[in-house]
Amino acid sequence: MADTANRSGLHPIKLAPEYAGALAFESYPAQPQIEGVWFHSLKKNRSENGAFMEYLRLGEHGVQGLPGTLTPRQISVSWAAPGRINAFHIHVKQEQNELWCVLHGQLTIWLVDCRADSPTLGVRRKLVFSGEQPMLVHIPSGVAHGYQAGENGATLLYTMDAQFDISDPNEGRLPWHFFGEDLWAEDRG
Repeated sequence: MADTANRSGLHPIKLAPEYAGALAFESYPAQPQIEGVWFHSLKKNRSENGAFMEYLRLGEHGVQGLPGTLTPRQISVSWAAPGRINAFHIHVKQEQNELWCVLHGQLTIWLVDCRADSPTLGVRRKLVFSGEQPMLVHIPSGVAHGYQAGENGATLLYTMDAQFDISDPNEGRLPWHFFGEDLWAEDRG
């Protein structure tokens, strides 16, 4: 460690043994990618008396200006109470891709690729979305998805390329802890 610190021009700080023994350093590896999952930033235009944001632009062939394609068939809103875990959903009866956008509050979102023929089978991806910095995430069919609302709850706006059919729902469920309860554990720093 001293050699690396000296080569960079920094001088290491000597800690008392009781602190040095407990010290650990974070690592920040790149988030794993899941085939077919993509993101798009939205711009929230603020003024002194409110804000405006364009969610989607629709053309003859579906949504315009995104990194991938999606032709909307249904747009829905979900309100989550503080701390609510809503997981895991997976669409397999037919193609049902989704775009998610958090409008208010915060969601911790987990995506897990469950598609047998996917090059990213088994890859897990954690996202933290908030209404303060709106983003879109595209969730393809066969990718399990779920969320936990933050301490103030959350409002989720989502768009699907298939309509919900109450007589034959295309919403398979896996238990909230199927991929491990630790996914939903609070980050304590």
